Order: sequence, then structure tokens, then C-alpha cells
Amino acid sequence: MQNIEAYQKSFIQYLEDFAVNREPKNLYEPINYILKLGGKRLRPVLTLMTCEIFGSDAIKAMDASLSVEVFHNFSLVHDDIMDEAPLRRGKATVHKKWDLNTGILSGDAMLILAYQLFENYDSETFRALAKLFSKTALEVCEGQQYDIDFESRDDVAIDEYLTMIEYKTAVLVGAAMKMGAIVAKASEKDQSAIYDFGRYLGIAFQLQDDYLDAFGNPETFGKQVGGDILENKKTYLYLKTLELGSSEIQSSLVSFINDNSIESDKKVESVKLLFNKSGASEATKNAVKQYTDKAFKVLEQLHISDEKKHVLKLFGEQLMTRRV
Repeated sequence: MQNIEAYQKSFIQYLEDFAVNREPKNLYEPINYILKLGGKRLRPVLTLMTCEIFGSDAIKAMDASLSVEVFHNFSLVHDDIMDEAPLRRGKATVHKKWDLNTGILSGDAMLILAYQLFENYDSETFRALAKLFSKTALEVCEGQQYDIDFESRDDVAIDEYLTMIEYKTAVLVGAAMKMGAIVAKASEKDQSAIYDFGRYLGIAFQLQDDYLDAFGNPETFGKQVGGDILENKKTYLYLKTLELGSSEIQSSLVSFINDNSIESDKKVESVKLLFNKSGASEATKNAVKQYTDKAFKVLEQLHISDEKKHVLKLFGEQLMTRRV
């Protein structure tokens, strides 16, 4: 088993070699641009790690891991268009650096390229990967639509929010791990279990991200702390405050969220105070732990050594105790 940094290094080298240098340049240059903007490469690393967890060589899962990363970045290109976002990882988004039509078309091409990478596997593995990919890609789209719908709704329930983050974020984490298991020819039972492990971790990761957006360290978080509050997003913290808070707290939260005339710093601090007073911040931390524990419970079902289970648990613990 390699460490996370070793997987990242080998994947990034493979990604560099994947650069699409062909015509028309205005289709492929934006693809190379977004793929090389950086990031933790968490999902492809999970594919490589899982392949080794189930006794195969990580190199065999490189194309599957690359497919996961290409698809993830495709979704970012289109998300940025929908959000009218000017920046991605501190750099101009594709549709801003080129134009809207180029962003749409390059994103479409990335989706096709992601699928095409499965052609490098034998027919049985190809079918299994393609079936999982199609299911996951559609769920990610469904999750994005739920997210869009929630912007104009005032009656979003906690369960609906959890479904949204499961589809928009967590299913791709689960799929990334299951792809590694598929390439390694793991049993269907182990494939299903490792998918659930990744899915639960993905939900916990997004809930942790909600928490850190409000309460993270601004020097290390990597984006504006309080960004969700300023964008009036209905996060888990927001919904839990409405659920747990007194009528006075509920009224104050809605008032602050709907008032865009308040100075940004004051708005963020005022809403954070309500998150704390209602008990929503503590409830969010508890939810992160609950989903992490669900993931760890799944490890008992896997037919792998205790040492490998420990590696997966350690990875989950590091992910969920991050402060950035």
C-alpha cells in the first residue's frame, strides 16, 4: 500500500500525459486548462487506493481514476456556468477565460472523454464501469437540480438536503471507490460495501464542509469563510437552526439571510451566533460523526485484512478531523 501523496504523484503524472493536444484548439485547450488547475485529486486517489486494497496493482486503475477526475471537472465547468462564477481555485473559470459556448461544449466533450476511458478495459470490466458511471452521472445531475430548486424554496427539509448532498457529492466518492474494486475484480458484495463506505464518507465530508464554511480557519480554508451565509445558501447549519432554534432565533435567521444590505462581516458573525445559540453547530458536528461511524461500520463487511481496514479507517479519520 502506498501513502496518499504517492498516489497523488503517480496520478498527476498520468494526468499530464493525458493532455489532449488536438484540433480544434478552442475545444481541447479549455479541457487541459481545467484539468491542470490543481486540487487534492481526492476521488482518483480513492480509486487507486481501493484497487490496491483489493489486491491489484494501482496502475491498472489509472484509466478509471482519470475518468472519475475528468467527469468531476466536467461537472465543475458546468456548475461554474450555472453559478456565473468568475473564479475556480483562484483562476478564471473556463466560461470567463474563453466564452459561454466554449464552456458548454468543452464540458460536453469532457463527459464523452470520461466515458471513453473505459474502453481500455476488458469487456466485462467495461460493462461494470460504464453501468456504474451512467448511474452516478445521472444522480449528480439530479443532485444539482435539487440544489437549484432549493434556492427558490423556503420549505426545504433536512432529509431533502441530505439527499441533495448525497447525489451531488457523495455518490461520486462511492463510485470512485467501487471503480477501484471493479478493476481489482473484487466480489460484488465487497464492491457494494466499499461503495457504501465512500458514500457515507462523502456525506460526512460535505457536512464537514458546511461547518467549515462558517467556522473554519480563514487562513487555511482555501475560500471565503462565511461564503454560504453571504450567498444565502440553505445549508445543514441553516436548516438545523430553523429546526432547533426558538421562534425568535428562527425569525432572526430568516431576517438576516434575506437582508442583503447588512455589512458582510456583521451578517456572517450574526448568523454564526444564531447557529451556535440554536445548537445547530453542535448538531452538524454530531451528524459528521454519525455518517463517519456509518462508514466505519461498513468496514466490518469487507473481506480484506485488518491492516487494510485500518488504512481505510485512518483515511476517514484524517478526512473528518480536517480544519481546512
